[in-house]
Amino acid sequence: MCRNAIFILIILITSCTNPPQLHDAPFNIRVPGDFPAIVFPEGNEPTQLRVLLGRKLFYDKRLSAEKTMSCGTCHVASAAFTDGKKVNSGMHNLELKRNSPTLANMAWSPYFMMEGGVPTLELQALAPLHNSHEMGMNMMPAINVLNEDDALRELAKAAYGRDSIDPFVVTRSLAAFQRTFVSGDSRFDRHQLGLKNQLNEEELAGMNLFFSEKTQCSSCHAGELFTDFGIYNIGLYEVYEDVGLERKTHKTTDAGKFKTPTLRNIDLTAPYMHDGSMNSLEDVIELYNTGGKTHPNKDERMHPLNLTPEEKAQLLAFLKTLTDYNFVQNAMFLPLEE
Repeated sequence: MCRNAIFILIILITSCTNPPQLHDAPFNIRVPGDFPAIVFPEGNEPTQLRVLLGRKLFYDKRLSAEKTMSCGTCHVASAAFTDGKKVNSGMHNLELKRNSPTLANMAWSPYFMMEGGVPTLELQALAPLHNSHEMGMNMMPAINVLNEDDALRELAKAAYGRDSIDPFVVTRSLAAFQRTFVSGDSRFDRHQLGLKNQLNEEELAGMNLFFSEKTQCSSCHAGELFTDFGIYNIGLYEVYEDVGLERKTHKTTDAGKFKTPTLRNIDLTAPYMHDGSMNSLEDVIELYNTGGKTHPNKDERMHPLNLTPEEKAQLLAFLKTLTDYNFVQNAMFLPLEE
């Protein structure tokens, strides 16, 4: 559906005392040809109205206790749905403990949060909503506020066949919208498609290095999504304040393990690591080059690489080719003009 059509639809919803019956239709998510197919959960297949409702709720500050924050506060489209901060901020600008991750290609993630503690995208929204230091809004008071909006309630009814807005509608529509955040049109992707003059010599050298046995970068940052979704300790610290996977399993052998992030749009998502402790990609490359700090849970693949300055520059150049400017400039991801 084009932007103008969505705008007209919103006008109809918001301007009529008795809005006309809304008619839904499937929403086609464009998936790059080399990506896996998206497996949608039964009952939340994407439709135009479900995505539209999720888009509205993603930017709706009524979902926060003080009506000052939305999902879009910490996940900004132009920054590949990160916020550029070391760690995200909650109410009263209170600093939390983790960096805001990108939302690119969440349709393929098998679990969510940095320790993989949430099994579905539908459930993920509950974490920031209910966190007393983040959005701080219990679901039921939020539902009561949203149901005062007649146009929103009519849209929810048309999208999901429910009599009113409820937790089912909120969590599923947010997930439906976020599954449209597909990123796969970088210069690297165009090179892979056989288009000429996409990468220069330095970037090609970096690509070869990235996929080499010497660095083993692609053993974790694997496939079209540039992540294997594995959960590893990379030797960031000798002692971890945030214990990562141990929070889920309560096993000390899992301390310091975090989910492998995608490298797509990585040049736009600084600072890096779960706690935003590294300001630049150069810092990240140097961590891997040195093999990380000593920790009993550190992955065995973390060892000194002994890269030359030239090789580090090549890796950096390649990582920058993973930026998808059409993704971060997609108007369909922005708040609706109402």
